Amino acid sequence: MYRFKDGQLEVFLAHPGGPFFRNKDNGYWSIPKGEIDPHENDLDAAIREFTEETGIVPHGPFIPLNTVKQKSGKIVHAWAFAGNWDETTSIHSNSFEMEWPPHSGIKKQFPEIDRAAFFSTPQALEKINPAQQEFIRRLEQYVKQ
Repeated sequence: MYRFKDGQLEVFLAHPGGPFFRNKDNGYWSIPKGEIDPHENDLDAAIREFTEETGIVPHGPFIPLNTVKQKSGKIVHAWAFAGNWDETTSIHSNSFEMEWPPHSGIKKQFPEIDRAAFFSTPQALEKINPAQQEFIRRLEQYVKQ
């Protein structure tokens, strides 16, 4: 999701939830994303995942930003759409369960996304997973047209 605020392009990024990312910031934020179910196409999966992870329902038109390959080898497909979000409200993320602390036998629930925010493009380039920086550059080129 992107918007213009005071004439400046801003992009919406999400911070992963859970104990492994609690104290991590620059380079760990991401576009809301997830797995593609076998019965859905890439765009439908992106819309579903964005909604599940934020509680915000995306509305097109959708701008294809193509794909990037992350360091882990995961291929990420992305689309941009113009939108806004009242930053005084909370996001509503789905959750996952994991054993925490490790080897304790205790299962705990954590949100997939623990916070989200709009960032100017220079800030977003610092915050986002380095492989996903290309999505921001592609969006910048698109909105300049």
